[in-house]
Amino acid sequence: MRNPLKLSLVVAILALSHGSPGAVPTRPNVLFIAIDDLNHWVGYLQRNDQVKTPNLDRIARRGLRFTRSYCAAPVCNPSRTALMSGLLPSTSGVYDNGTDWRPLVSEEFPLTTQFRKAGYFVAGAGKVYHEAYRRSSEWDAYLEREGGDPKPSGNDGVGGIKFAPLDCKDEDLQDYRIVSWAIDVLNRKHDKPFFLAAGVHKPHMPWNVPRKYYDLYPLESIKLPPVLDTDLDDVPPAGVQMAKPWGDHAEIVKSGRWKEAVQGYLAAISFTDGNVGRLIDALDRSPYRDNTIVVVWGDHGWHLGEKLHWRKFTLWEEATRAPLVWVVPGLTKADSVCSRTVDFMSIYPTLMELCGLPTPRHVEGVSIKKLLANPDASWDLPARTTYLYRNHAVRTEKWRYILYRDGGEELYDETKDALEWTNLAGKPEYTSVKAELARYLPKVNKPPPRGGSSARALAGEEGEKARRKALKREEQ
Repeated sequence: MRNPLKLSLVVAILALSHGSPGAVPTRPNVLFIAIDDLNHWVGYLQRNDQVKTPNLDRIARRGLRFTRSYCAAPVCNPSRTALMSGLLPSTSGVYDNGTDWRPLVSEEFPLTTQFRKAGYFVAGAGKVYHEAYRRSSEWDAYLEREGGDPKPSGNDGVGGIKFAPLDCKDEDLQDYRIVSWAIDVLNRKHDKPFFLAAGVHKPHMPWNVPRKYYDLYPLESIKLPPVLDTDLDDVPPAGVQMAKPWGDHAEIVKSGRWKEAVQGYLAAISFTDGNVGRLIDALDRSPYRDNTIVVVWGDHGWHLGEKLHWRKFTLWEEATRAPLVWVVPGLTKADSVCSRTVDFMSIYPTLMELCGLPTPRHVEGVSIKKLLANPDASWDLPARTTYLYRNHAVRTEKWRYILYRDGGEELYDETKDALEWTNLAGKPEYTSVKAELARYLPKVNKPPPRGGSSARALAGEEGEKARRKALKREEQ
């Protein structure tokens, strides 16, 4: 029996493309927008009511937004490698930013390679993969040199948390140039379908953006995230070690500049929102609007003091939840919301299915096309996140379960404890809940390659020296 949903999507795409001069009628185009370090502080997710993201909210209203969407890893390189390769971090062995994924992932596996093989024109700019590692064979065109950003003239933050307004124009920053390059691609006449990836850096640190974005958030109006001083008292040692409350958080509190840091992150989000808006406006002006799938995603979340932690690098909600928006002509309905729990491993197989391409057998994610068509459809798969070797989280609509390599556990009832302040893992009445969630933990845990920070941690190189090395790489 034929799938009526699939037929309707194909018919809609064909009709729309024939009605748009210059658009390719055979397959839909893809506009793939990646945002670095963007947590759930966007307007439509309502986690922070002071953030201003009119353009992200606009694209969310145009299609379907997920309210529970999670990364495969709360670190740039393993998160992006997992999404783009189709392999979980625990399968590839890519756990940190210091590991080159290319020797560990077959050249045939990446999403962009699959689209090239299918006859798409594949173009990219900015941070799609972790930028230090990219194969030229995966792209028909790529912006190789983006240039740098201006430096602030005054105080640039507290310790490793960098923030300062810039007295410059938007055009002076690399993200503006990345989006301008992508706009140029949209403005061309294409004789075959395209896959266009644009990866913007902000709100990755440093939060140095034009002063007008800081002015959107007067310091006296800044509200700090809710924090419990005793939050880590019921967290196992492995979780406390990840949080490192004696590090960034202690420095920020001591400096008295917590509000300034939050202001900087909000300003960087709004700067990125403006760039996303430019790209969407260009799509709307092009002949490709009605035949282009748009997917917007953040590579992972970010803490700004929650659980006494800053940055990502944890398995809690703040570090693992990030935006996910889909606009699929002929399939998604405007202003629709899905509260099912999904992870970003779903993006690869979903794009393949939507574009009529066979999903490679190695792909470990599951297509969410049925949720794009019906946000209320049944769905019982949780999201899974891995941080470093054999530390995993399982997230359902109700629960977050964390199992650390040393056997430490955390369990949170997200319906009653959205801030994850009460760890239920030690209570005997939740033994069966933990056992059920543990069924979804990765069955394969590939050891990290020699040389990465995960391998050094396993070998015993812990402490402040290893931490500084990891943070220095991340800031680069």
